[in-house]
Amino acid sequence: MTASRQQQIDARIQAYYGEVFDEHVRLTTRSAQGPLEFRRTQEIIRAHVPVGRVLDVGGGAGNHARALMDAGYEVELIDPVPRHVKQAGEAGVPAAVGDARDLPFEDDSFDAVIMLGPLYHLASRDDRSQALAEARRVLRIGGVLIAAGLSRYIAFGKASLGSPVPSPIPGDWLTLIADGAPGSGMRFPAGHFHTAEELEAEVTAAGLTVREVLGVEGPGGLFLETGPDAGEQVREAALVLARAASAVPGIRDFSAHLVAVAHVP
Repeated sequence: MTASRQQQIDARIQAYYGEVFDEHVRLTTRSAQGPLEFRRTQEIIRAHVPVGRVLDVGGGAGNHARALMDAGYEVELIDPVPRHVKQAGEAGVPAAVGDARDLPFEDDSFDAVIMLGPLYHLASRDDRSQALAEARRVLRIGGVLIAAGLSRYIAFGKASLGSPVPSPIPGDWLTLIADGAPGSGMRFPAGHFHTAEELEAEVTAAGLTVREVLGVEGPGGLFLETGPDAGEQVREAALVLARAASAVPGIRDFSAHLVAVAHVP
């Protein structure tokens, strides 16, 4: 029997993060965008999540979890990749292998759930809905969800800008911009690319009240990811721009990562 699309993505996730790509350095030294993404994400989390019990779902190597623990939060992490769980454990983060669609925790047991990776690795709306439903289930009333998506417009820009436009327009480009479906040639095991409005709609449909949807890195983030390191002055300018543009409809989609902030009513 042929594996389903999601089973194929899940296998690629294991190979990509387990053998090819070091998630730990992405937020630290891989590019100038990584520290910008990390700093902005931490700012957003701490602005909305009071100190308490936090579940980091798909928490990777534990960069965010460790920083929150150092700030006084009680954090547990699950991730589907054993390499990530090992790295997080070595950093002192309580971590276990797990799946966002089937959380091994009791109802109403966390003050906040951080979900910074799972939604963009899940291809179908049903799977993303299941992951969001699980997050809501383990949250207490009033508990906060921080859920990230990858921007569809940044993905389209990376695919289409900087080279001649083919004629006819490639079918992969059309399905990406219309439906958020990744192209077949991507090495990164993407499942879906969101618009800010779509991310808000999916979180709302899971029974949470969305406070805001924010762009994380801002319009300067892609330059920091792909351009030469232009120094501290440019990095600080990108941070200022990211903060200023984070909530502006349309402009927020020029961030590589979008974050929905919501709570259980």
